[in-house]
Amino acid sequence: MTSSNTERFAASALGGLRIIDFTHFIAGPLATMIVADAGADVIKVEKPQGDDQRHFAPSEARLDGEGASFLWANRNKRSITLDLKTAEGREIAQALVRSADVVVENFSSRVMAQYGLDYETLSGAHPELIYCSVSAFGRTGAYASRLGFDTIMQAESGFMSLNGHADREGVRAGPAVMDMATAMMASNAILIALAARHRTGRGQHVDVPLFDTAVLMTGFMTAQYLFSHKVPRRNGNVSNDAVPSGVFQTADHPIFVTCTSTALFRRLFIEVANMPAIGEEPALQKIDGRMAARDRIIDMLDELFRTDTQANWLARLAKGNIPAGAVRSLSEALVSPETKARGIVTEIAHPTAGKVPNVALPLYFSETPVVPPIAAPTLGQHSEEVLADVLGYDALRIRELREAGVLGKARS
Repeated sequence: MTSSNTERFAASALGGLRIIDFTHFIAGPLATMIVADAGADVIKVEKPQGDDQRHFAPSEARLDGEGASFLWANRNKRSITLDLKTAEGREIAQALVRSADVVVENFSSRVMAQYGLDYETLSGAHPELIYCSVSAFGRTGAYASRLGFDTIMQAESGFMSLNGHADREGVRAGPAVMDMATAMMASNAILIALAARHRTGRGQHVDVPLFDTAVLMTGFMTAQYLFSHKVPRRNGNVSNDAVPSGVFQTADHPIFVTCTSTALFRRLFIEVANMPAIGEEPALQKIDGRMAARDRIIDMLDELFRTDTQANWLARLAKGNIPAGAVRSLSEALVSPETKARGIVTEIAHPTAGKVPNVALPLYFSETPVVPPIAAPTLGQHSEEVLADVLGYDALRIRELREAGVLGKARS
């Protein structure tokens, strides 16, 4: 790593840790970005054409062909392009692994073995290596070779059946929630394996399947079903477990209100709605009674909330300590007072675009803060740097590799 990078990562939690990143699309890259933000030196190994996510829309010329989703999941990494179909490319990849603490990949087992980059091959000469596979249905078992993507996982795990309204088919979540959840599980798995290595001195293979994560993401509804064998009902924006909870239209804009306890229910009707008779009604003092009276309660609140504006109702609900919030579009959320107060959306320098938007991770450390963000690398941006710094190649050898096509075409 260059001296400037060494200084940059010195005070970080994972400074000095090196990760070789063979991942693409979302789940794998987001997992490695999390640890990169914590200071790990993440070297992203890409085919000469680059991670396919680079080419997802919108892709702009000013971004040197990078798509917005690629920028979102690949901050604070170094990119090297290698043609793994060449003997020299495989040799370089294996040499990079020997210099590293962790490998992360989300190809099929067959692909990694074909290139001599599978765990069994690499760990023989590097027993301290932590090798994290982000897979679709696991690296072992009957479905180890089956492909899978976020939306397939939402469908097959039952997650999709829990979302939407009862009078129509279940709907997928718009964001790639299974990819993101798997990324968070994978970053946790890497850190757990590192902690184990600190104790035992040995590395290990960690497998983080999207499907298993998707089943976990059905939440406590799975446990409820396993206990009761009652299939959860889709209720749109209404909760299966709390009344009242849902979206209510005010005189101008909608709000979301949720009361998960009897105390909140009483405060809502007695202090905010000025309906003490409802708040104190004996039949409504337990959740079962409120669930039975759901339609009646919601109808009363629908009528009430339409009598004043969103801003006024939110102020009154806040005064009564009732959980509530504005129902916002994405564009509204990104310029909201809460987003601005947290400093979530910023701009960072980019080598071709000047500046690009950046969305911060929700991680805050008092002693080892995340590293200052650097935009996702352009394709092969650090090829020469990595070969020189990590493997000690001289300029002549690097030029020979470039001319032989091992690093892909030279970039202007």
